[in-house]
Amino acid sequence: MNSTSITRLDVTTYTVPTRGPESDGTLTWNATCAVVVQVGAAGATGTGWTYSSPAAGAVITHHLRDIVLGQRPDDIAAVWAAMQVACRNYGTRGLVMQALSAVDIALWDLKARLYDRSLSDLLGAVRAAVPVYGSGGFTNLCHDQLDEQIDQWRSAGCTAMKIKIGQDWGADTARDLSRIEDLRHLAGAGVELMVDANGAYTPAQARRIGHRLDDLGVTWFEEPVSSDDTDSLGLLRHALRCDVAAGEYIADRYDARRLASAVDCLQLDVTRCGGYTGWLSAASVAAAHNLQVSAHCAPALHLPVAAGIAHLRHIEYFVDHVRLDAVLFDGVPAATDGHLHVDSSVSGHGMTVSDRASDYRLR
Repeated sequence: MNSTSITRLDVTTYTVPTRGPESDGTLTWNATCAVVVQVGAAGATGTGWTYSSPAAGAVITHHLRDIVLGQRPDDIAAVWAAMQVACRNYGTRGLVMQALSAVDIALWDLKARLYDRSLSDLLGAVRAAVPVYGSGGFTNLCHDQLDEQIDQWRSAGCTAMKIKIGQDWGADTARDLSRIEDLRHLAGAGVELMVDANGAYTPAQARRIGHRLDDLGVTWFEEPVSSDDTDSLGLLRHALRCDVAAGEYIADRYDARRLASAVDCLQLDVTRCGGYTGWLSAASVAAAHNLQVSAHCAPALHLPVAAGIAHLRHIEYFVDHVRLDAVLFDGVPAATDGHLHVDSSVSGHGMTVSDRASDYRLR
C-alpha cells in the first residue's frame, strides 16, 4: 500500500431513541447519539464510531479531517499522534478524544480491509471467544422491566449481570439494596452479581453500601465514588471484598496510570480512550500493574481488540449499545453462550453502516 493514500473522510451523526427514559445514579437520558466516521482509500471504506455529542462530529470536521486526508492507511500511529497534537489547544480528553477515537477505529478497519484480512487477525488474537456480561438494569426500571432485561442476558448466555444503583445521587439506598435482592432472585443461582453506582455515593456511603454488597455476594462494585476521587477508590479497594472497578472515562495512558493503583480491574472504552491505538496503550498500563481489563460498553467494536490481550476479564454487553448497533449497522456480532466469537472470515471488523440508519440521521 506504499502508493495508497486516504482520499475520503465523512462524518455522520445518528440519534436513536431509547424505549423510554433511562437513569443511573447521576443522569437520565432518552436517546443515544452515535458519531460515525467513514474513511476511504483505493475503493475500500473503513468505519468507526463513538457514542458522544454531535459536537464530536464538528471536532472531526474542523480539526481532524485535513490531517487524515492524504495520509497512508498503514501509518496509523503517525496519524494518531498528529491528530492529538493538532488538538492540543482544545484539550485532548473528553469530547476531543472521543472524536479521535472514532477516526482511529475507522483507520484500523480501513487498513484491515485493504489487506483483505479480519481486524482480529491483523491485530493478533489470543482467544477465539471473549466473555461478556449483561449490563443495563437502570435505576428507574420496575421489577418486570428488570426481569425482561435479565431474560435477554440469559438468552445470550451471560453468567454475570450488572445493574445500576445509587439512585438520585445515593438518596435511596434502601431501594438500591432491594434491587440487588431482585437481581439475585431473578438471575438465579450461578450468576455473578455486579453493580454500578456511576459515582453517585459519598465515600462513607460507598463504604457502608460496599459492606452490604459483600454480604449479598456481589463481586463487582463499579464507580462507588467518582473516578476522579482516586484516594477514596483506593481506600474502598482495601476495605471491601468485592472488586472495585473504574476507568470508563480514561482518555489516555496517563489517566490509566493514575487509576491503576486504585482499582481491582481497569475499565477501558475504545470509543473514549483513543480508539484501538489508545485502548492497547492503556491496556499495557494495566498489564504493568498486574490488572485485568474490562471493556466498557461498545461490545461490537471491542471484540477485535479485546480478543488480542491476555489480561482481559470481559466485555460489557450493554443493552443500549446492543440495540443501537443492531439498528445502525450490518454485520454486528451477537453474543451466544456468554461470549462474542471472533470471525476471521470477515474483512476489517466486519461492520458497515446499514440502510436502516438513514431514519435516525441527525439533519
